[in-house]
Amino acid sequence: MTQANLAEKLGISDRAVSKWETGKSLPDSGIMLEVCDFLKINVNELLSGERIMAELYDKRAEENLLAMKKEIEDKNKQMLKMEYWILLPTIIAGLVMVFVASFVEMPVWLRIALIAFALVTIFAAVFIAVGIEQKAGYYECQNCHHRYVPTYWQTNLALHSGRTRYMKCPECGKRSWQRKVLMKED
Repeated sequence: MTQANLAEKLGISDRAVSKWETGKSLPDSGIMLEVCDFLKINVNELLSGERIMAELYDKRAEENLLAMKKEIEDKNKQMLKMEYWILLPTIIAGLVMVFVASFVEMPVWLRIALIAFALVTIFAAVFIAVGIEQKAGYYECQNCHHRYVPTYWQTNLALHSGRTRYMKCPECGKRSWQRKVLMKED
């Protein structure tokens, strides 16, 4: 069977199939079962890239789950690093604009426009950074140790110190300083 044949039967591009075959990507979760049914394999074999004998199945399934968990953790770490790469340069640039507007001779309208632009830019970067932080990982309640993902506005409006936020836990209902963790379970 060719990549084009498989792609046609699944209603996708042959480039996508080529990426699967070369190991550059995996099928989307929405069509993963359809691919497995068509190829007469199970999801574990698809993720492993080989047929698995019955006695090795459980071991391979566990290895695949651990690999997926590690990949999620790595992506969360990358997202949190990206948060800093968005936020820090933007704040520095905004503060430089305010400094320039304050101390360089210029018309009043330009001074006001420059300060307004700097503040809007800083606020936009902060909202984007909080959105990244909210999506990457979980917050852990210090009372009941429940891990959850709060809404964007719960995260945005909560008092914080670094990546620790003072929020109400949906499990126990108590307010506490809840720290950012990368995985649902350790």
